[in-house]
Amino acid sequence: MLDAPVRQIAEEAGASAVAVAVRDLETGAAASVDGDRPFHAASTMKVAVLAGLLAAVAGGRFRLGDRLHVRNRFRSAADGSPFRVSQDRDANAAVFAKRGRTMPLGTLAEHMIQTSSNLATNLLVDLLGVEAIREAAARWGGAGVEVVRGVEDEAAFEAGILNTATADGLVGLFVGIEEGDGLPDDVRQFGLDVLLGQEFASGIPAGLPDDVRAEARFAHKTGSISTVQHDAGLVYLPDRHPYAVAILTEWDADASGPRRETVAALSRAVYDHVIHG
Repeated sequence: MLDAPVRQIAEEAGASAVAVAVRDLETGAAASVDGDRPFHAASTMKVAVLAGLLAAVAGGRFRLGDRLHVRNRFRSAADGSPFRVSQDRDANAAVFAKRGRTMPLGTLAEHMIQTSSNLATNLLVDLLGVEAIREAAARWGGAGVEVVRGVEDEAAFEAGILNTATADGLVGLFVGIEEGDGLPDDVRQFGLDVLLGQEFASGIPAGLPDDVRAEARFAHKTGSISTVQHDAGLVYLPDRHPYAVAILTEWDADASGPRRETVAALSRAVYDHVIHG
């Protein structure tokens, strides 16, 4: 049973809320602990944006090599007022360095996922549109992932317009990308390669035993703000199909609990559940 260790880890860490979902593509088994509870999505919403781009490329709307003008001016989902992404708060400086020039859509997707560039994210959200992003996410099993705006839209945040995600929805979305229904092989592989290039490894990967982690591959996306710490993705172990896992945690804004360590501990609980039952 997954429920007992998840709740024990959450209680000992002092998290306000935790949700975990897993689906094993080797056996078909699935488990969920509060998997339908919505959380602030933080940067996990960027997986839905990636899905939206893959769908647009598969449908012939865009090509991954198409170039997009890089600018830092967007319209709030709340009232249409202009806002900019703060360079100081962005995890990636490379996209900012290209302002006034153009970048390929595929490269923007890599920056959005692998180093969590907020500027790249908003450029792609503006290009694709939130409706198309939500449709793509729902088509591939991610109906619990609701993208309603870009990131760093403070007016929308104050108005309560939030991107949200459930653990069940994120697991469904990753399974959908892995299975690639309706995606050309090269487009599906591009999406997986982008996710496999994730540079932040303190969550799901850190929870696996050292010898297992050394041979595993992880296609995942982290997300964190002052009140949440998440990680979700696909875990590829040798000689078996992957399992999809989503770990969402919520914390009091002023709490100093072991957030990354808690996500890692929950990842270990999921690994033990999948491998040992």
